[in-house]
Amino acid sequence: MSLHNLQNTHRPRKKVQRVGRGVGSKRGKTSCRGEKGDGSRSGYKRRYGYEGGMVPLHRRLPIRGFTRGRFIKPHLAINLSDIEKFFEDGETVSFETLFEKGIAPRKLTGGIKILSRGELTKKVTIKAQKYSQGAIKKLEENKISYTIV
Repeated sequence: MSLHNLQNTHRPRKKVQRVGRGVGSKRGKTSCRGEKGDGSRSGYKRRYGYEGGMVPLHRRLPIRGFTRGRFIKPHLAINLSDIEKFFEDGETVSFETLFEKGIAPRKLTGGIKILSRGELTKKVTIKAQKYSQGAIKKLEENKISYTIV
């Protein structure tokens, strides 16, 4: 290989059309923005899906199927290790006590779900709406009382 055999493999850079550089530049005066209206002003952003006043495509298409997403009520998931950390022997684990300790939010439509991560050795009473199968198994092994509210 020698210098006279080398070839330029790069494409030439495309010339960028500069706008707003005088009337003689093809793109001067209004700079391709037209005369008046929102689009001619600075700071204007075109709404995504806007079709010039026509009903946009996403509203023209039919809604198909069903989703349960709007009916799902969020619940607070709490692990056994968290109960071990925040509660003492003889205490009751419920929405009220979790709220007092700052773990649960003020409003909780779906309730509490107890998950099985970690170990629970303290004898507490648990009142929750849902339990995972692993959590139920661990609670029964350790003889910890729990109720489904």
